[in-house]
Amino acid sequence: MRTMIPVILSGGSGTRLWPLSRESYPKQFLPLAGSDTMLQATWLRIAPLASAAPMVVANEEHRFMVAEQLRQVGCVPSAILLEPVGRNTAPAIAAAALQATREGADPLLLVLPSDHVIKDAAAFQAAVRRAEPAAAQGRLVTFGIVPAGPETGYGYIRAGAEVGEGVRQVAQFVEKPDAATAQQYVASGEYVWNSGMFLFRASVFLAELGRQQPAMLEACRAAVEGARRDADFVRLDKAAFAACPADSIDYAVMEHTDAAAVLPIDVGWNDLGSWSALWEVAEQDGEGNAHHGDVVAQDCRNTLAWGEGRLLALLGLEDVVVVDTADAVLVAHRDRVQDVKGIVARLKAQGRAEPATHRKVYRPWGSYDSIDVGDRFQVKRITVKPGASLSLQMHHHRAEHWIIVSGTGRITRGEEVLTLSENQSTYIPLGVKHRLENPGRLPLELIEVQSGSYLGEDDIVRFEDVYGRG
Repeated sequence: MRTMIPVILSGGSGTRLWPLSRESYPKQFLPLAGSDTMLQATWLRIAPLASAAPMVVANEEHRFMVAEQLRQVGCVPSAILLEPVGRNTAPAIAAAALQATREGADPLLLVLPSDHVIKDAAAFQAAVRRAEPAAAQGRLVTFGIVPAGPETGYGYIRAGAEVGEGVRQVAQFVEKPDAATAQQYVASGEYVWNSGMFLFRASVFLAELGRQQPAMLEACRAAVEGARRDADFVRLDKAAFAACPADSIDYAVMEHTDAAAVLPIDVGWNDLGSWSALWEVAEQDGEGNAHHGDVVAQDCRNTLAWGEGRLLALLGLEDVVVVDTADAVLVAHRDRVQDVKGIVARLKAQGRAEPATHRKVYRPWGSYDSIDVGDRFQVKRITVKPGASLSLQMHHHRAEHWIIVSGTGRITRGEEVLTLSENQSTYIPLGVKHRLENPGRLPLELIEVQSGSYLGEDDIVRFEDVYGRG
């Protein structure tokens, strides 16, 4: 049996689920449909099928989150390919295929976005097994979702003659239709939703890409050949990848090849492309309300309320979405949630931070939460993971006061090295080199009070950093 390597695509920004999903912490890293994050759930549902460790293609800024979240579920990828810039799915998959064939192998690649919900994992695994023979014989198989209704938010595929066990030739790819056309598609029984999941031999995909998009293939080849290996990460060559044309696998290959095939499946799939999609898959009460967090609702119907901390109280609402995070609140009609990306675009145009980052920011060593800010001061709650260390650094414009709340901190301050525990504190003067480490086995929690003329995150001069940051 041919080796099957899962290729997990984790490069999306998830703007339609703002304010919960942000550029620096998009939806694939969130536990939106269970206790596992979307990325973790993607691996866990296909782990029984994999005959080799997966590859992940990710944004360079997300590299530590990818590695840590997969480590938490016992997954060690064979490679985490880092995109220096986003170039859509075709180049991402091409880079993975080139990496997979570097030693002369020609495995099957099971290509999966990292942010989909599949409720029936066993049925999906069985579908992949059904698709294997066609893929091994040279078909580029996509998994088409049997429509649950006339959805206008998805592309459609018209299935043709059968070419394998349930696998059918692709007769036509269709753009997102209007409501009347979608109704006709569903009524005909010939169409399925385009899921963006694929199974094919690496060599077959690369050959088809070379026929359809030779410039893209050559740019990806140069990016992989010029890549640098850095611990678990494969850093694609920036200049070569940036020069690559950007396009989806559908536009670049699938719509133009004679090798395209589709396997219709009904597995409880949802791409969580909007808050209304999350409402559909969430557990609802008898009035159609789906709530997460500390929520009290009275006389409400078909609402989605997502709270991250404080109490949310809803009264007399219908078909409304309320999402509350530490620094932003979204209130929207369920019929309009697809337009959230317009709000995000406006915030970006205003130069605001909310589209990109949460108040709580995750770092490879832990996290910090900016709990208060004012004129010439800022207060942060900092958590450092056991054994982790911040960079040796200094600031030109601010001093810092550190108060240990729990755990043990080893602190470098100039030429001194201090070990502090609960209820102890220290002061880092402006311009002094310093480092914070957690030598213990429990998380280190501290309160940091910054004071000075400028408190931006770019006022950091790093001298040593175990995470390779400049």
